[in-house]
Amino acid sequence: MKYLFTLILFFAGLNALTTQKDSAFQEGEWFKFRMSYSGWFKAGEATLNVSQKKLKGKQVYHVVGKGKTTGAVNLFFKVRDRYESYFDKETGTPYKFIRKIDEGGHTKDIEINFNHREKKAIVNNKKKKKVDTFTTTQDVQDMVSMYYHLRNNIDVSSLRRGDEIRTNMFFDEENYGFKLKYLGRETVEVDINGTEVKVKSLKFRPYVMAGRVFKEEESLTLWVSDDKNRIPLKIKADLAVGSLRADLVAFKGLKHSFKTIH
Repeated sequence: MKYLFTLILFFAGLNALTTQKDSAFQEGEWFKFRMSYSGWFKAGEATLNVSQKKLKGKQVYHVVGKGKTTGAVNLFFKVRDRYESYFDKETGTPYKFIRKIDEGGHTKDIEINFNHREKKAIVNNKKKKKVDTFTTTQDVQDMVSMYYHLRNNIDVSSLRRGDEIRTNMFFDEENYGFKLKYLGRETVEVDINGTEVKVKSLKFRPYVMAGRVFKEEESLTLWVSDDKNRIPLKIKADLAVGSLRADLVAFKGLKHSFKTIH
């Protein structure tokens, strides 16, 4: 179940692919997700929050993602994850990324600072007390900033079913080529603040590495609302054993109105 916390924070940022020049999100935006195993067993919850700060004299958005197990799950596998990204308010360029996790006793405490002019990522592994420098690709994003960047830069109106979106990301100590397939539009039912509603959505297939965790590279499915916000509605992961899913259950601070089907 620990993998879903990463998936939430990894994909929830893709909640507003927009053709508008106006930003799709703003300070104060907040989401809460309920996570479950095989569709019924509650595993935990995750939140994602956007605030505005100054970092070395620059105006930045500060996004904090938190994930944790709840209830009986804590008795045999306790998870406490925290992800942070500081990225430029105007360009979406990431300056700093933090990953601090405790997943059943497996811990990491990593801070990454980006030097985009020299295409370098300075990785401070606080647990191992070592600092390393890695070469990055052009216009690299971190795990969280990438999706907020996509929100304001991908033209959904030009996408056709089967089209693939590709971008570059640096995570922990590696460069990754990320790929996302567009699957079309679909109406889904969601339960927001205890009220069941129908929402028009955009459906995507993020590619993952098949193996011990995922059944195949197309094991993930993501639904985001088909409006100016593109709220992350559902995430489903088919695993080698069972499945994991995340459902949006609450939100606030949206920049645009949330549209439902009556």
